[in-house]
This record gives sequence, structure tokens and C-alpha cells, in this order.
Amino acid sequence: MQKKAILLVEDNPSDVGLTKRAFERHRIHNDLVVVEDGQEALDYLFGAAAYSGRDTGLMPAVILLDLKLPRLDGLAVLKRIRAHDLTKRLPVVILTSSR
Repeated sequence: MQKKAILLVEDNPSDVGLTKRAFERHRIHNDLVVVEDGQEALDYLFGAAAYSGRDTGLMPAVILLDLKLPRLDGLAVLKRIRAHDLTKRLPVVILTSSR
């Protein structure tokens, strides 16, 4: 059985590196797909733009979603994920450095 990818939606390279190190340390071997803004996350999930050839039947195991993102913020991304039948049941973990 193929391991499902984990989608990390994060624009801060330091936080991406921290996540990768934590996964390595805890032996999480799923592929990590990193996108840098909210629109790119939606493009990945729905197979649009640069991801137009992606099989949208293969959804990530979990989405790690930053709230503060360029182009489209994390809350707007979450609303779109929850509004679509294809993605509404995907587990989403919200990450933020907001107070």
C-alpha cells in the first residue's frame, strides 16, 4: 500500500525545515508536499494550474495549514476545503504563530 502524502502549507522556510527535521526525528516517512501559499494549496488539492496533471483521487493523509499565508490566507483555504465534497473530510491541522 502506498503511503499518503502530507501537505504542508507554509511560507516560512525555517518552519518548513523545522517540520522536516521533526518528521525525520520521529521516523515519519510519508512524502511531504510543501506549498507556499493558500492558492497553491487549493491548486494542489483540486488539480489546477501547476498541478493540473495530479490525480485528485489521491488526497493527502493530513494538511498542515498555516493561517498567515500570502495570496489567500489559511482560513479562506479551510473554508474552501470544507465546502467541497472531494476535500471536506480531510484532516486539517492549523498552525500559526499568532497570539
